[in-house]
Amino acid sequence: MKRRLATLLLLAALPFAAFAAPKAAAPAGPAPEPGVDYVEIEGGKPFAPVAGKIEVVEIFGYTCPHCAHFEPQISAWKNKLPTDVNFVPLAAPWGSYWTPYAQAFYTAQSLKLLPQTHDAVFKALHEERTLPIQNASAAQIGAFYAKYGANAQTFAATMTSPAIEQAMKRASDFIMASGVDGTPAMVVAGKYRITTQKGFDDMLRVADHLIAQERGAKAKPKAKR
Repeated sequence: MKRRLATLLLLAALPFAAFAAPKAAAPAGPAPEPGVDYVEIEGGKPFAPVAGKIEVVEIFGYTCPHCAHFEPQISAWKNKLPTDVNFVPLAAPWGSYWTPYAQAFYTAQSLKLLPQTHDAVFKALHEERTLPIQNASAAQIGAFYAKYGANAQTFAATMTSPAIEQAMKRASDFIMASGVDGTPAMVVAGKYRITTQKGFDDMLRVADHLIAQERGAKAKPKAKR
């Protein structure tokens, strides 16, 4: 009888266990040092806040060779993030030859083409050399995206549309307010800009710790007044 009761209690608990979110793993390595590994952004806010989520923004440029080297690493890291983390890539609209590819990023995002094109743009620029780093025209870029389901003319026209200009300005405002002056860069929860100079592995180590720190802050009960 006791065995049967224990079995029934176990079965009753299973649905709750099945839907329980897995706990995030503890971050590896030493805790980051403020002022060295990261800085706190005065008055910083998330770029696109989502209730219950910790935002991680990556600022990059398609034409940036360092970003191209970082991309496979951050892509693998991003795919293992817990469900309470919202990863947001932002293309830096820094003028000159950065501009058309930033426009392309926000256009692809608006047309829901990023999943199949993001890595492909890096590859075309830095490995295959099928897209030019400098002096790329909207027509050339549109033709590239046509390989992934876009209408070339529509894509090229959308790159300079008011909606994309607005997206570029919004990204630029966030990047400037966060104090980012190079790529790749990472901002956690809108509050912390990662500044470690020890390489890509260390950027992700610091990001893991800051995510855990923010998660812990959110979990603390607020003091009653």
